[in-house]
Amino acid sequence: MEVKRNTVQFKVYGRYALFSDPITRPGGEKFSYQTPTYQALKGLIESIYWKPTFVWHIDAVRVMNRIQTESKGMRPIKMSGGNDLAYYTYLKDVSYQVCAHFEWNELRVELAKDRDEHKHHNIAKRCISQGGRRDVFLGTRECQAYVEPCVFGEEKGYYDEGYGTIDFGVMIHGFDYPDESGDNELRVRLWRQVMKDGVIEFTDPQGLEMLRTVKQYGEKYHFKRFTEGVNFVIEEAGGLD
Repeated sequence: MEVKRNTVQFKVYGRYALFSDPITRPGGEKFSYQTPTYQALKGLIESIYWKPTFVWHIDAVRVMNRIQTESKGMRPIKMSGGNDLAYYTYLKDVSYQVCAHFEWNELRVELAKDRDEHKHHNIAKRCISQGGRRDVFLGTRECQAYVEPCVFGEEKGYYDEGYGTIDFGVMIHGFDYPDESGDNELRVRLWRQVMKDGVIEFTDPQGLEMLRTVKQYGEKYHFKRFTEGVNFVIEEAGGLD
């Protein structure tokens, strides 16, 4: 795994996690994948620190605790009114080490003057040390999580060297949104997720071939633009807003 100049490393943990397997969703039940998806981790780090100037890329995740599940009886709200009864299966007592870096969003030409790698890298590290700018959760809102800095690979993990390879089969990798892909469609990426000695190294989204179009937008569709002083603020190198 290549460690880039603007790489950040952190530990995230919580009592529960729910990285929903979409196959279980139509029936009203939710069943978690055994490991976090690329998109779930990307959303997590965007809660810690995000600006439209750049795009976060997840390099790897290390599973620290034994994978175990717990089912709970839930009463979700029905669209027609009232409540329903369903069982949600969560991951229990989870802890992960995450390694990620950011790359400039070249589609955001209006934010070119905000492309200061040193500034954003330092702010991201400070946000990690403070637990994130916004609430951090693992998959779903009810699974509150906590963040702290770490060195990827340190501390003892349940699936450390010698445990072997675990193939989780085809899983969702993430989504291609128009403001990151440049295409007027929303796509879902699939890939075969494999863990070796507790570590999952993610393939770059542009290198995946299993793609499915979820929604196509018209030619007149334009993603949101940002204007300095109107809906965007360029931070100083040493500041936090």
